[in-house]
Amino acid sequence: MRDEDRQLGMDRAITRRDFVNGVASAALAAGMPSAAQAARPRAVVTPEVDPNPYPPAKQSMRGSHAGTFEAAHMLRDGTLKLADAEDSGETYDLIVVGGGLSGLSAAHFFHKRVGPGAKVLVLDNHDDFGGHAKRNEFRVNGKLLLCNGGTLNIESPSRYDKWSRVLLDDIGVDIARFERDNTANATLYKSLGMGHGMVFDAETFGGKDTVLAMGGGWRGGAIEPAKLEKAPLTPRARADLARLFAKEQPDYLPGLDQAAKKDWLARHSYKEFLTEKVSVDPQVYWLFQMIGMASFCVGGDAVPALFGWVQGYPGFSGMNLGDVPADLFADLPGGQHGRQREGDKSIHFPDGNATLARLLVSKLVPEATAGRTQEDMGTAVIDYAALDRPGAPTRIRLSSVVLNVAHKGDPASAGEVAVHYAKQGKLVEVRGKAVIMACWNMAIPYLMPELPAAQKEALAYGVKGPMVYTSVAVTNWRPFVKLGAANFHCPTMFHQEVGLTEAVSLGDLKHPQSPDEPIVLHLVKYMNKPGLPRRDQHRAGRAELLAMSFETFERETRRQLQRMLGSAGFDAARDIAGITVNRWGHGYAYTYNSIYDPVEWVYSESPSRPCVIGRQPFGLVSIANSDAAASPHTDAAIQEAHRAVQEVIERRTYPFVPRRTA
Repeated sequence: MRDEDRQLGMDRAITRRDFVNGVASAALAAGMPSAAQAARPRAVVTPEVDPNPYPPAKQSMRGSHAGTFEAAHMLRDGTLKLADAEDSGETYDLIVVGGGLSGLSAAHFFHKRVGPGAKVLVLDNHDDFGGHAKRNEFRVNGKLLLCNGGTLNIESPSRYDKWSRVLLDDIGVDIARFERDNTANATLYKSLGMGHGMVFDAETFGGKDTVLAMGGGWRGGAIEPAKLEKAPLTPRARADLARLFAKEQPDYLPGLDQAAKKDWLARHSYKEFLTEKVSVDPQVYWLFQMIGMASFCVGGDAVPALFGWVQGYPGFSGMNLGDVPADLFADLPGGQHGRQREGDKSIHFPDGNATLARLLVSKLVPEATAGRTQEDMGTAVIDYAALDRPGAPTRIRLSSVVLNVAHKGDPASAGEVAVHYAKQGKLVEVRGKAVIMACWNMAIPYLMPELPAAQKEALAYGVKGPMVYTSVAVTNWRPFVKLGAANFHCPTMFHQEVGLTEAVSLGDLKHPQSPDEPIVLHLVKYMNKPGLPRRDQHRAGRAELLAMSFETFERETRRQLQRMLGSAGFDAARDIAGITVNRWGHGYAYTYNSIYDPVEWVYSESPSRPCVIGRQPFGLVSIANSDAAASPHTDAAIQEAHRAVQEVIERRTYPFVPRRTA
């Protein structure tokens, strides 16, 4: 082991369960249990007692973990055969492919509409439910700590449509009560003198890393030139920054009318606007390169300049572009970042929207947990063995990779759909009177070869944005207090965002109040590849991500934290208690982008959008997921689930109506 690795604590005992040097064994990658695993008892009671690894408490590589995608890739590549699948003999009223928020919502809406007696099977390729809404658990010095492993929050709840609000009410989400309970936490970081910060790395700026506290809100905010006095910027960059923020701004597109200006801004990136029209120094663009990254998984080189205007970025005040109406695109599901005004607030539970997934499971499979209320979900334990018990109205079958969905006969008249999935090395067939595909759009053409060619093309169009959420449990957070920032932007370091988890409590789960207590850090890495077209950035980033080992993530995470926090007393070898890497090769849903996509897909509700064409029902199959709305937001997933269930109910109620099959 290298001296640097030893100094960083790479030799320390943190969990690398089921991994050898961060890479899964071949047997696990194929979904085959080892003899030791097969011998383990099935019951999962508590994470402390039961010998089975409790999914939320697993560390090392999570997210799209080993075993979730390899069989699907074999199907894609034509090396997997379905002819030998075992017939389970099971038939369900509804089979839902995908146990994320959209799939679980679909199961809930179906039971609510059909009533007692309905049988629903939910199949998911992960070893945990929730899709991207995953929960990371750590125990440090006897204290339970949480972080979201995926879906972050309920964004702009005032914009949620009727059915999304109905679902939240059904499962017991009370936002007002949650906010009241966290009144004191809302000012915790500010009371300790912490705002947000920025890291100017040595590789980009020369010399040594500059860690700069910027004040303001801990989440971040607009760039303020006055806060950059100690930043390693050149005189020209400072002058250009002052010019960009001057009260009186010129028109950077003179000679064009308002419509022509908006057209130009829609078809060119914010980087092009700043560097070619405003003519700022490259260091000034460096400050703004993360525009849109948290929403689109690409930065300023691939985000339309018009999005920057809508979102309030500098450079547009002298261009007479008018105003953005308050209710623009208000009827579309999910947030429309860059096309409508930003929402009023976001609600973040300690584990993100995993709280919603757990509340849904509590409704669908009550035997799986004693938790019932929003507050219970902070510390509630899930009995995973109870999720798939014979005779239950809803069965949630995890670690089941669906590989093929096909009607038993002509889709126009068939009475059942056969669903083939792989679990523990076996291919199994189960049948449903209806199927809802609540998985990724881009996977559906491979799973359903019988779909019309135009629908397959539409489903395959959007390329999901790859990203990583790394959760790091640490024994204390004194260095953040000393540096005066709870959250840092690090645009050209390994992780672009590093910060403390949001200060919120839930029931008996209490957020740390003292910097001497253990806490979880939330780090974000966007797998963008500047210079490539957006969809190509996603493809290249995904390939790089899937080739990276946990060992690489651990080393780079420790190294970055040491560089950022070391001057304030942080010791990576001493202070890190656990690391979970949530790898999302297929992360955010693809949203339309006017640099690369037809402008009518972006700035209108055109029925020609691929998401609209792709989500049409086919025979007994409907489609529900956030991809179907071209929005990565939770309300989009819920709304599309409701639409898909309505299609199923319509077919059940009026079976004489011809089905869509072309």
